[in-house]
Amino acid sequence: MRLLRTSALTGAAMAHLLLPAAAQDAAANAQEDDGATVLQDIIVNGGSGGVIQADGYVGKSSATGAKTDTPFIETPQSISSVTEQQLKDRNPQTLLDTIAYTPGTRVGAYGFDPRFDSFTVRGFDVTYTGVFRDNLRQPGAGSSLFKTEPYGLEGVSILRGPSSALYGATGAGGLFNLITKRPTEEPYHEVMGQFGTDQRYQGQFDFSGPVNDEDPFYYRVTGLYRDAETEQISVPDDRAYIAPAFMWKPDEDTKLTILGEYSRTKTGGTAAYYNDPVTGEVTDYFAGNPAFNDSVQNQGRIGYEFEHRLNDTFVFRQNARFSTLNIDADWAFAYAPNAIDPTLLDRSAGTFDERLTTFTIDNQLEAQFDTGALDHTLLTGLEFTRLRWRSLDGRGVSPPLDTNNPDAGAPVPHIDFQTRTVQDQWETGTYVQDQIRYDAWILTVGGRYDWVWSDTKNTDLVTDAVDTYSQNDNEFTGRVGLTYETDFGLAPYISYSTAFSPNAGINQATGQPFKPTESEQEEIGVKYLLPDTNMMLTAALFNIDQKNSLYYEVVNLPSGPANIQVQRGKIRSRGLELEANASLDNGLSLIAAYTYTDAKILEGTTGTVGNYVSSVPRHMASLWANYTFQETSPVYGLGVGLGARYIGKSYGSDYNTTQNSARVLFDAAVSYDFAALDKKYDGLSLQVNATNLFDRREPVCSAGFCYRDQGRAVIGTLRYAW
Repeated sequence: MRLLRTSALTGAAMAHLLLPAAAQDAAANAQEDDGATVLQDIIVNGGSGGVIQADGYVGKSSATGAKTDTPFIETPQSISSVTEQQLKDRNPQTLLDTIAYTPGTRVGAYGFDPRFDSFTVRGFDVTYTGVFRDNLRQPGAGSSLFKTEPYGLEGVSILRGPSSALYGATGAGGLFNLITKRPTEEPYHEVMGQFGTDQRYQGQFDFSGPVNDEDPFYYRVTGLYRDAETEQISVPDDRAYIAPAFMWKPDEDTKLTILGEYSRTKTGGTAAYYNDPVTGEVTDYFAGNPAFNDSVQNQGRIGYEFEHRLNDTFVFRQNARFSTLNIDADWAFAYAPNAIDPTLLDRSAGTFDERLTTFTIDNQLEAQFDTGALDHTLLTGLEFTRLRWRSLDGRGVSPPLDTNNPDAGAPVPHIDFQTRTVQDQWETGTYVQDQIRYDAWILTVGGRYDWVWSDTKNTDLVTDAVDTYSQNDNEFTGRVGLTYETDFGLAPYISYSTAFSPNAGINQATGQPFKPTESEQEEIGVKYLLPDTNMMLTAALFNIDQKNSLYYEVVNLPSGPANIQVQRGKIRSRGLELEANASLDNGLSLIAAYTYTDAKILEGTTGTVGNYVSSVPRHMASLWANYTFQETSPVYGLGVGLGARYIGKSYGSDYNTTQNSARVLFDAAVSYDFAALDKKYDGLSLQVNATNLFDRREPVCSAGFCYRDQGRAVIGTLRYAW
């Protein structure tokens, strides 16, 4: 029986579920004040890479919202951030952990799965189209998705809603800009050791500062090594990571930053639990084969950001990056009881080898000038992206799963590759944006035109039959927004924006490449930066329409039934988002968010029209609070954090026949700064973080396939910084 790609869900990396398919660390900016550690504002140049200017938990500005360093309250679109202090306090281990407290973001729809960071925003999957690195697109295809190491980040800047007017190929949900750690001008060093549940052992370091006292050269090198198991047998979470960076800054007008990375990650080819085809419920049986479940991904990138101020009016920037990854995996999947012995479960098996290589370069010219009473920040740019994806795939069978001994592995006969797919894609885009200020009014208007060429070649390695497809797409996208900024920090805004996204891969039912997915959004909101208080409040109402959407559906192919991506239909998402971020003088920092999302299928598969989109809750809310006891307290040096994430009810498939129950997941942290005991321990601290504190592992279903929530994880960290 042909393997059903049952989990692969709305457009994400789960396509191979069955066939696996410069800010400094706050401590570096600390000063002594009568024995207390006082965090200073982190102020850096936001002109390149989207670097965040922040004060504790409160992001103030970045280049993500406009590709120019723009305050958040002047950006006519919903924007928020995960700051460096948030990363330090919550100690996230994955990208999903990192963004779990941001509004509109649905993580955990696919339960436990350390292989991919798959998530949705405002009801739309953004796994392939919405992850950017340092303001440059980080594309993915098939199972080839770049893995994110949170320790290598100094923040995440999030722009919600269609954003192709500046960034080209993006989706309806928006984009998450991952900001790489950059060299610091002041020396900073830290080393850490971590120990946690599931035999998790990790060591890491972060060194930065000037190369010497005379030359304008600065460096940073960040590294990590982890040996870890997970809650699932034969699914490790091992990683080796190194990220060197170098900056040359001969004067205040010129800067060149080079950013590199190499990582090797080992996990499982599948991580799913067996779904009973009779009851439709998820069991506790591991669906894979422990003897045939290896997945190793090697990835690397090297890029640069160059900025030069030509005069008082013009600044030129050029950002570029070359990235490559290779993933080699084996998988097996139990799909039904054996016809002869019901204590056995039949398993399919397979192997695949994928390679993704990308190159992106973005040239920008920014001009600041006046025309009478109007102040202009005019940005023009030309961007080019080149992508090549190659996939080798083979299918076979595995010995059945013995339910009397479910953890036992069994040898799998050798499986040859049977198909080879190569896809080349080129994208060129030119854009212009003008931010025009008149008194308290700010008009942001911009447009971009993109040309995309895609060539796909499919080879049957058994018969040597070859199919080739070519597709050319071109599209104009735009954004217009109006903001009114009061002198007491309140900034209401309204905006309209569009997006399009070419889709890698082909429709296996038709043999044709997918058409681009297109979307448009109307948004109205208000942002409030409270005067004399380090607190930001935001609210947004949005309406998004998307067409040419991709769905997963079981289709009868000549080789048998398969759960594949098909393209048709239209989705409309409407909702409300509320967010608050604060870091107060009394030691309290907090993040609070509420999201209401009404995501419906307007056109689609028979039986789904008018239904809600699978696994998108109508209500989500989260709160994280961290308190550091002050010097007058008898427990000075102690810090405590507590978080709660509410995920409301959602449907288990687009047919809306089953429901996922509502749930609340709790997280916690406790830390101690040993300098409070004695100054000789300055820089030494201990921290313990827990996610899903009460170990809730309820079923969660998406696109008709069910998973289990990831269980409790507790990690202790001993840190020394100097």
